[in-house]
Amino acid sequence: MNFNHMSVATKLWLAVSAIVLSLAVLIGFAAVRSARLQAETTVTLQALSDRVKAANVWTGLAETNAVRTRAVITTFDPGIEEAFTDAMATTAKKMAEVQKSIETMSLSPEELAQMKKIDASQKLMLEIQGKASQLKSEGNSEEAQKVIKEQYNPAVTTYLANLRDLVQQEEAATLKYSEEMGQARNMTVRIAGIAVLIILVGILVGAGVLIRSIRRPLDQANDLAARIAQGDLSAHIDTSRGDEFGALMKSLARMNESLARMVQQVRQSTDSIATASAEIATGNHDLSVRTEQTSSNLQSTAAAMEELTSTVQHSADNARQASQLAASASSVAQKGGAVVQQVVSTMEEINTSSKKIADIIGVIDGIAFQTNILALNAAVEAARAGEQGRGFAVVAGEVRSLAGRSAEAAKEIKGLINTSVDKVESGTQLVTDAGATMNDIVQSVRRVADVIGEITAASSEQSAGISQVNNSIANLDQMTQQNAALVEQSAAAAQSMREQADQLAQAVAVFKVNGMAAVPQRQIKDITPRPAPAQKLDSPPAAPKAALSKAADKPAAVPAPAPTVSAKADADEWETF
Repeated sequence: MNFNHMSVATKLWLAVSAIVLSLAVLIGFAAVRSARLQAETTVTLQALSDRVKAANVWTGLAETNAVRTRAVITTFDPGIEEAFTDAMATTAKKMAEVQKSIETMSLSPEELAQMKKIDASQKLMLEIQGKASQLKSEGNSEEAQKVIKEQYNPAVTTYLANLRDLVQQEEAATLKYSEEMGQARNMTVRIAGIAVLIILVGILVGAGVLIRSIRRPLDQANDLAARIAQGDLSAHIDTSRGDEFGALMKSLARMNESLARMVQQVRQSTDSIATASAEIATGNHDLSVRTEQTSSNLQSTAAAMEELTSTVQHSADNARQASQLAASASSVAQKGGAVVQQVVSTMEEINTSSKKIADIIGVIDGIAFQTNILALNAAVEAARAGEQGRGFAVVAGEVRSLAGRSAEAAKEIKGLINTSVDKVESGTQLVTDAGATMNDIVQSVRRVADVIGEITAASSEQSAGISQVNNSIANLDQMTQQNAALVEQSAAAAQSMREQADQLAQAVAVFKVNGMAAVPQRQIKDITPRPAPAQKLDSPPAAPKAALSKAADKPAAVPAPAPTVSAKADADEWETF
């Protein structure tokens, strides 16, 4: 696997893992070796200590038995001899056990040779001891003592010297083994130190390699960023690495390519922007001239509308006066109609009363007729009564006469009443006709008043509409003035945009793209004419105060933003309107 294609995290983990693994191996080796040395030292030193102890015990027992032997051989006390004999046997048995235990131990060649010497001196000592014991048992005590002094004591001395040599050998072996173990431990420490040194050297070498693998791409990225900052976008970027720095270099390469494309596009667009801004300024100048003409025309239109407003207001005043006169005539006609209605009502009441009187006269006529009938009947009855009814007949005749005159009078009154009723009906009909005519007059006057009112309302509406038109014209004039100011601002903005395009072109001219050196940006001369301010008439017509105040109160209409048009130097043209 290529080292440059590894990620930085993988490299760091590999380095840390190698360090940890090396330290773990070193620590494990030191721990195992130390444990093994410690165990071996413990076992060996224990064995050596046991041998030294056994040799010392053996030497002590040998000295004790030698003393006892001399005492038994040289004494003449049977009690001492008897007491020491058993002890000597026990001690000899212990000595044999100690000797056997030493012989079973792992002995060196020197120790085996020393054991042979001890064994030989022991046999000689025991032979001399047996010889002395036999001489004493035979009663030759002096000869036995002589053997003890001349043979046994030197043999014992040799035997004990050999035992002491064994003890010294064991002690020397123990000391030597301790020194060897110390040297082994020192060797372990030296090996561990050398291993640590090797690991440190490996860490330093690996760190150098790792730092170099990190530092080189960082230096390359830094150099590339510096070249980009200086405007050089033509650098070749190595993107062959597969780690994070390779990804960084690829990102820087993409950024470099994007910047190069952007600079080329900006270089290609600056001339188009400058040309378009100059055309916009020219169009703004033409628009300013047309705006001035429009403002002048609007002022003339405002003057004409003012005259029309005055005429319509005069007509509206005349219509209002006619409406007032028609209203007065309508009021008088309404009053006359009311009086006629009252007369008609009175005549109808008189006609009703006359009819009631005629009815009453008819009743009186009927009563007179019935009275006449009754008087006639009474006269007939009186005639039948003869002399006795003559007076009653006279009264009945008078009554009949009165009834006849009453009937005649009632007929005459009825005739007069009927004549009056006919005349009242004729007068009532005439009054009714007069009332209907009066109502027609009132309705006609009302219609005339309504028509005049409609004319007045229409004149008022026309006056209000003309006032609104005048206000609108005033607003249009104001907006035209504002448009002229906006045109000037637009021209200034176009000039500023062209200047900014020049600055942008100069800013991107320092970049070097695709092996091409930076080129100076050409300057475009100022071709934008300054629009003159909108001229006002020397004697503008006096607009009505209300219209001016309303126009002043209304906010100026803000023109909607024009849609964005991409300027192209080779195709787009400015259209005047």
